[in-house]
Amino acid sequence: MLGCVRIATVRQMAEVITKDESDGRSYVRRAMNKLAELGLAETNGKDGRHPIWNLTPAGQKALADGNELPPRPKAGTGAKAVRAGFGPHGVAVTDMILAYGGRKHLTDWQVEVNHAIKETGLSFNTDAVLTLPTKTSEVRLFELDNGTMSQARLAKEVWDYERYAGHRVWEGARGTIGNTFPFWQRHRYTRSQTFPRLHVVLAGKEEHLLDNRLQALADDVKGIAVAVWVNTLPRLQRGEPWYEIGVDDPHRRRGRYPEPVGR
Repeated sequence: MLGCVRIATVRQMAEVITKDESDGRSYVRRAMNKLAELGLAETNGKDGRHPIWNLTPAGQKALADGNELPPRPKAGTGAKAVRAGFGPHGVAVTDMILAYGGRKHLTDWQVEVNHAIKETGLSFNTDAVLTLPTKTSEVRLFELDNGTMSQARLAKEVWDYERYAGHRVWEGARGTIGNTFPFWQRHRYTRSQTFPRLHVVLAGKEEHLLDNRLQALADDVKGIAVAVWVNTLPRLQRGEPWYEIGVDDPHRRRGRYPEPVGR
């Protein structure tokens, strides 16, 4: 689990490895202390009173050597994020993954996945990406707001996905007419027919405040040309439906962003 989500509490790990309606926290706590003695896991901070666990580099190497996960050479352990104060956010991301059914397909998740376009300077990290192909897309994208950023910044982060989806690249031999193609489809999600849906999850505040934040976000991204679904973490944990606040529209995106100049 820690190889996928990077950081988690004993409660979260027990939720994954124990049977429904069972409390396996004591078992997990003993197991993690044993891994710590072996130098394979460690704690670097707390979420409230609960220690946050992560693998050490040695633990991550042992996991890779066992071929338990697909190769992820650039993945960190999560220790730096916890020490920098981002532990509660990471724990909330793990809660989001578990609430979305992560227990069933945990190894299909990656966290802190960078999306960048060098030519435009656009670069941002997606909190979590689920590789669970549909008929039109190979992944699903997830952003979690733990109530720590301004409403304007949250809206900008969502609009960054449209900017990423709207960027096109020119392809063709020198001296030919050539054509332009979406950057993401040529260089990132090559098996997707549509730009992956973005799921935004709101957490970190009382539920009525999260509902207000949800409505404000819907207003701030009105007219966005990528598919965006939003929910609050409490609603997601209860299995309640998502709210659609953005619709994928590649034709409208193409009209909003300039075409690249051919060679």
